[in-house]
Amino acid sequence: MTRVLVLNGPNLGRLGVREPEVYGSASYADLVAAGARWGAELGLDVEVRQTDSESELVSWLHESVDAGTHVVLNPAAFTHYSYALRDAAAQVTKAGLVLVEVHLSNPYARETFRHTSVIGGVATGTVAGFGFESYHLALLAVASRLP
Repeated sequence: MTRVLVLNGPNLGRLGVREPEVYGSASYADLVAAGARWGAELGLDVEVRQTDSESELVSWLHESVDAGTHVVLNPAAFTHYSYALRDAAAQVTKAGLVLVEVHLSNPYARETFRHTSVIGGVATGTVAGFGFESYHLALLAVASRLP
């Protein structure tokens, strides 16, 4: 079974509590359960993780390269300025692995500073604006790229 890491950046552990009008009312625990369910449906072994630490997120991307694991990445606020995260994400795709950038909300429909992604240019693709369904669509995209 193909393994996929679903990696989440800062504040995503607060899903369901933080700005539900933007991010929805479902919790992080709901995301973990949905990820496992969607993965099973697609024949993927999905592990969902969240951290508020940039360095931990970078380490997880390095881990994915070393293990040959595909990635769904919601970089959250790091999307807009973390060149360290961008460089680690680039290693994933350069290793021939799929990396899908994902966002719950549509960054282009929000504040101007959210319109720039330093990750998008090195990702295989980006899914944004569909709430939790963004993750499902990202996992479908990973599954569609597998041999």
